[in-house]
Amino acid sequence: MKPSQLWNWNGAIGRRDYVAWGFILLAIKWNLDRFVLSSWLGIPNVGLDEHLRIYLQVWQVPSAWIEADALQRHGWKLMLVSIPFLWAGIVLTIQRLRSARLPLWLAVLFVVPVLKWFLFLTAALVPRRDEPEPPLLEGARPLTWLERVCPYSRMGSALAGVAISCVLLWVATLLGTHGFQQYGWGLFLGLPFVAGFLAAMLHGVHLPRSLPESLLVASIAVVVGAVGFILLAIEGIICIAMAAPLAVPMALAGAVLGYLLQPARHRRPSPHLLCAAFLAVPCMLVGERLEDATAPLLAVRTKVDVAAPPERVWQHVVEFSELPPPTEWMFRLGIAYPQRAEMFGRGPGAVRHCVFSTGPFVEPIEVWDEPRLLRFGVTKNPPPMEEWTPYKNVHPPHLDGFLASERGQFLLTPLPDGGTRLEGTTWYRHNMWPVAYWQIWSDDIIHRIHLRVLLHIKDRAEVAVQPKEGL
Repeated sequence: MKPSQLWNWNGAIGRRDYVAWGFILLAIKWNLDRFVLSSWLGIPNVGLDEHLRIYLQVWQVPSAWIEADALQRHGWKLMLVSIPFLWAGIVLTIQRLRSARLPLWLAVLFVVPVLKWFLFLTAALVPRRDEPEPPLLEGARPLTWLERVCPYSRMGSALAGVAISCVLLWVATLLGTHGFQQYGWGLFLGLPFVAGFLAAMLHGVHLPRSLPESLLVASIAVVVGAVGFILLAIEGIICIAMAAPLAVPMALAGAVLGYLLQPARHRRPSPHLLCAAFLAVPCMLVGERLEDATAPLLAVRTKVDVAAPPERVWQHVVEFSELPPPTEWMFRLGIAYPQRAEMFGRGPGAVRHCVFSTGPFVEPIEVWDEPRLLRFGVTKNPPPMEEWTPYKNVHPPHLDGFLASERGQFLLTPLPDGGTRLEGTTWYRHNMWPVAYWQIWSDDIIHRIHLRVLLHIKDRAEVAVQPKEGL
């Protein structure tokens, strides 16, 4: 081990030095962070558990730090301290990849959430390949255990890749959702990437396969895996369809890497890559479990203009009659939709039940400012959907609390023409990651729910003020 390894782009290091430098830099960074946090930011007593969350996190600082004014003023200092360690980590990774004769562009994964585990384990397990490679001749070297296990034929190797990838998907998904109770980066990005990588790599154990063929095998693995989720009663059709735009591109990206690292393309194939892929999965899931990130509070606002005075609109806001059956495709596919609202009592402390197709929202009234503002909390959330499944009842964990409304309100604003601008707002959290992707779905669903309610209130209020014929 030499200090120059921390900045020399052209060097090459072995597994032992790479792992040793990793632990040394982690220890230095941990203590340096403690000094910066206590001396510059005024955040003392930061323990090892919180530091582990930082290093395992996905682009998120613990909420207790975000709320500190000192962090907002001096957070750039923490970032500045991190730059040398980021530089050293990338340089060391490039040297390790060069030593193992792996593509240097894999160092990009060093800064990619979740996939960095795959990179670290690959770099830590694959041996050096500094010596000249022997000629690729029949019988020139003994077969590796991976070559002995994997079928030689094109169809056999493809089936082996699909089968092993699907088993990994099913087992890891059950572990992540039912065991760790989480739906995160590891589940939606990490697992598809590893599955696509395994399918393409195993398909090329004996003979190099083309890129289109590798992508095809990875795609078949994803499709078979999705069908297995349904047949094994792990998930329903709706959630699989929602996750597909995330999972499919990641599986294809993994297949490209698997194609480049196919054992048949190297005269000295390394089964360590297979071990790295399998070990990366529990690291991804356990890492997110230790992180235990807090879901952000999100808000959706929807407005409609009603040709009726606020006093008339208020009557239909507090409680409204049965809504007609939905015509929107989203609700007809199983997404929960509102049916009616019932009020028990009047004023602050009363309880409103907004009955959905899957059960009632229980909403204790917090602000009763008639006819301007009705604000309420939410103490009970029904399931957000009914899954499409061939079985009578499939209830994956994400139906309980992973999408939860916390409070809501109706705001009535008088308009100059005597009408009312009715605005509905819902504040909610969803514990599914990446948040930005799933927020696209949840915001759209909540907006459509708002429209269904607001347009019904608009129709009821406007009918009530229409003049009778002959008058």
